[in-house]
Amino acid sequence: MSVTDDEMNQLLAASRTYTLMVLRDGPAMGSAETPGLIWEHGRRNLGLKGEGRMPVVCAVDDDTDLCGVAVLDMDLDEARELMEGDPGVRAGIFTYELHTTRSFPGSVLR
Repeated sequence: MSVTDDEMNQLLAASRTYTLMVLRDGPAMGSAETPGLIWEHGRRNLGLKGEGRMPVVCAVDDDTDLCGVAVLDMDLDEARELMEGDPGVRAGIFTYELHTTRSFPGSVLR
């Protein structure tokens, strides 16, 4: 598919700021509390997805310390507050990084 300069300029003008969250293993990953806390973390994420605040949620299932990535529809400060309240983060099961990013409203996974 070819995109003209005009189309590209229109798309870029419609882009907006989001926060990218990267989730990694924390020091308490593998503790006795890990399974239950991961379950509650997932429940919380699905609630945030349903509210539209975490429109993209991806669990990573490989042999690295990367646990997941998500796109948050909020600024960095709100995202930091949100993540500090995550049960897995509070318990040290997860650590996280936040990055400002730009994307296009209405983007979907297929």
